[in-house]
Amino acid sequence: MRTLTAISRGIDAMNERVGKLVGFLVLAMVGIGAFNSLARYLGRFTETQLSSNAFLEGQWYLFSLLFLLGAGYTLRRDEHVRVDVFYGRLSTRNKALIDLVGGLLFLLPFCVFALWVSWPSVSNSWSVWEQSPDPGGLPRWPIKTMILVSFVLLFLQGISEVIKRIRVLRGDPS
Repeated sequence: MRTLTAISRGIDAMNERVGKLVGFLVLAMVGIGAFNSLARYLGRFTETQLSSNAFLEGQWYLFSLLFLLGAGYTLRRDEHVRVDVFYGRLSTRNKALIDLVGGLLFLLPFCVFALWVSWPSVSNSWSVWEQSPDPGGLPRWPIKTMILVSFVLLFLQGISEVIKRIRVLRGDPS
């Protein structure tokens, strides 16, 4: 069990680092969004095109990265959405049992399914070096690749959470 605990801690540390790095993307996203707004406004008065599709798509990509890469971090911090009608009143042991069953029956299979379904689209995007159809847009293959990365991170965090719930159910304090 010590090896599993070490694996769990390693996964937690990795998703913690990714989550904190992703937090900085908020600043970039807000900065690009503010620039786009100002550029469109000033462009009307100067009759010049100050913004571009690349800036708009960049803002969308950053938002996508926040959502995708933040999933594992959010699960690690136990900040994910939960319907907490009864859960909050349960004992630690019963919460661990529900989380364990949910992780094994829903979270981990969903991650595998998402990877399986996403793979053809990502693979195709890489094979053609997919670009935005909009003039001056960004390449699409990097953001599609992040779908796979995010579900791998979420899957790994799911494994970590399963390990932690098994420890709770076994009464292991470490």
